Amino acid sequence: MRFFYIFIILTNTLKIMDLNFLAILIAAVVPILIRYVWYNPKTFGIIWMREAEMTEAKMKKGNLVMIFILSFVFSLLLSMIVMALSVHQTGALGLVGGQETSETLPSFAAFMSDYGNAFRTYKHGAFHGTMAGLFFAFPIIAINGMFERKSWKYIFINAGYWTVSLAIMGAIICGWK
Repeated sequence: MRFFYIFIILTNTLKIMDLNFLAILIAAVVPILIRYVWYNPKTFGIIWMREAEMTEAKMKKGNLVMIFILSFVFSLLLSMIVMALSVHQTGALGLVGGQETSETLPSFAAFMSDYGNAFRTYKHGAFHGTMAGLFFAFPIIAINGMFERKSWKYIFINAGYWTVSLAIMGAIICGWK
């Protein structure tokens, strides 16, 4: 029930704030594009395959179409949370009363007239994306990697990928108005 309540508040906030949904969709493609470069044999691909104990045969298994579709769906979810982390105006409804009512809308309008597009820059979004990578993605990947007995090379390659991806996603979402 709580998730549903948060979802309703977020969707109402998105409607009021007139966010760029194209930026959110483009940001969702970023991890797929970065993955192509990051895990390429000319960059970290060979090292990652060795550290992940991945073989060409394993790479050919699985439904590639489903992998890309689900990657995009999960990246879209990431785009939404990166938006909440980097665009501070998304929390404005919570500051002025939480739910969209006739009483909170004037307060929200006053907040937006005072702060409008403050901190809506590419640099600010990249900063928050980088922080999400370093303080959220990296610890999760490191904990999983240690329990799976993976090397620190493996952990740093994957954490670096997510830090770069989240930084670019944050820049796109926050700066593209």
